[in-house]
Parts: sequence; structure tokens; C-alpha cells
Amino acid sequence: MHPAERTARMRIGIGLPNAVPGRPAQGIAPWARESEDLGFHSLGSIDRLLYDVLDPLVALAAAAAATERVRLVTNVLNVGWRNNAVLLAKQLASLDLLSGGRLTAGLGIGGWPQDFAAGGVPAKGHGRLFDDALLTMRRTWNGEVTGLAGPPPLPGPGRPGLLVGGMVRAGWARAARFAEGWVAPGAGRALLLDGIRGVTEEWAAAGRSGRPRILTSRYFCCGPDAANALSDHVAHYYGSKDSEYYATFRADCLDSDERLHAELTALALAGVDDVLLLPCSATLDQVGLLAEALERVGARRDPDFVFETGRAG
Repeated sequence: MHPAERTARMRIGIGLPNAVPGRPAQGIAPWARESEDLGFHSLGSIDRLLYDVLDPLVALAAAAAATERVRLVTNVLNVGWRNNAVLLAKQLASLDLLSGGRLTAGLGIGGWPQDFAAGGVPAKGHGRLFDDALLTMRRTWNGEVTGLAGPPPLPGPGRPGLLVGGMVRAGWARAARFAEGWVAPGAGRALLLDGIRGVTEEWAAAGRSGRPRILTSRYFCCGPDAANALSDHVAHYYGSKDSEYYATFRADCLDSDERLHAELTALALAGVDDVLLLPCSATLDQVGLLAEALERVGARRDPDFVFETGRAG
């Protein structure tokens, strides 16, 4: 069978607007409710320290309080400059409990040197520190970290769901060792394909059954000025249009039905299980406009939004 004829399914989530500079903080709850009502599978949040982004755990807690069904995802939460793994495990367990077990914690080391400096973290040894933090968090969730009055709040068995990011062999091995799967970079087809291949190899080498869950993200914007809004947002996030990352991420942004259909098809055929579409505008109409665009390109509510290759778009 020709690759283009192969059938693949992918769940579709939407990012919260907490990383859109200048967004009204009170808009998080209405955005979450609208996203759930329109059938998005998950709500996600990115993470940085020195940037105009609401803390992802706080934003997702607000979303959890405003919703009942939609899943919650950190994509990703940077562990590298968070210096207390027990505290982070307690925060994640609390969010999972408050949401009724809807949290998947996508965790990464973090990649912005300024964030590490502000967090007082050494410039080297981040991989080892991440491994130690993951072990400590798992021990905390298992009730092995305790005091005279007992352990901190514990999530349910196997909770929260856990995905791990990383773009090199050590990161793929870490995902196979600790998690249910891998968080891929938010742009770059070659990076995605190499990573899926690598984490699948590490999964087999670790003796894991089944296959790793793969999650990635893409920026989107809807409306007549979508292309300019996307360019401005990506340039702001990465510093300028001359930054080394701008061209890579801008090339994979979604600003038309054609781009949306092409990218969803490519991601699903590559083996992605979940995609989070991250907003570049905080206006509430973006949720409905994206839902309409998804339906035009063949996605359907089943009951959540899924995209299946081979459907008319």
C-alpha cells in the first residue's frame, strides 16, 4: 500500500492562551469551557520562566475547575530549573486529583539558558538531574516519600500520565524508561521522524510492550490576518525573525485550511497519536474558528476531535 493510502488516526487538542503575551488572565476559564464544549480532546500549556506566560500548572488548574471531561496536558513542563522534585510531584498530583485524573504530565529538561540562570541551576549536568527528579517524582507518587504525618497527596494508581521530551538518544531512552511515550518538538519533520524511530528503538530495547505514545504541537491562527499574527507571535517568542529557530517553527505553522490538512495528514501518517494546536491569538473566537476549520478538513468529533487520514477534506 502506498504510504499516502494508509489510514491513521490522531487526537486533536488545543493550547490554552496563557502563553499569548498580554492575554487577559480571566480568559483562561472561558477558553477551556469553549474548548470542551466544541469537542477538543485536550487542553495544553507550554512553559517558560522568563517570558510573559502564566504558570502552566496554575492555568491548567483554572481550566480543570471550569471543565469536566477534557484532558489536561503540560507540553512541556520544564523540570530542569525547578529545584524541588518532591514539591513538583505534589503539585502535579494535586492537579491530577483536582481534575479527576485528567492530567498527562509532559516533562522536559528545558532549553532556555536564561531560565536556568534565573532558577539558580548549574549550567551542566541537566540530564542527570532530570533522571534524579523523575525517580524522585515516581517515588513520591508511589507513597515512598513520607514524613511523620504521612505522604503528600497521592494520585491514583498509574497517575498522572507521563510523557518525556528530548531530541537526542538519551532523551528517547529516558522516555522509554520512565514514561508512556515521547513529546516531540513543535516543528521540524526530520526531527519528528528521527525521534519516533529512536524512541521506538529504545522502547523495544527496554523490553516495553506495545508502542510509545507520541505527542507533538503546532502553532495555529485563524482569520483574515492569520499569517501576520503567526509571524509576529513566533518572532516574539523566539526573539526576532532573525533567530535560529524562527524559520523552522514558522514553516510548520497553520494559517489556512490547506496547511491544516497537509500538516495533520503528515503528522498522523508519521505515527503521532496526539497533536496540540497552540494559539497565537487569545481572542475567544479562535476556538470556534479552529473547530470549524477542523471540520472542513475532515476531522470529526468521536466524541472528541480526531483526524483520520483518507477522509475527505
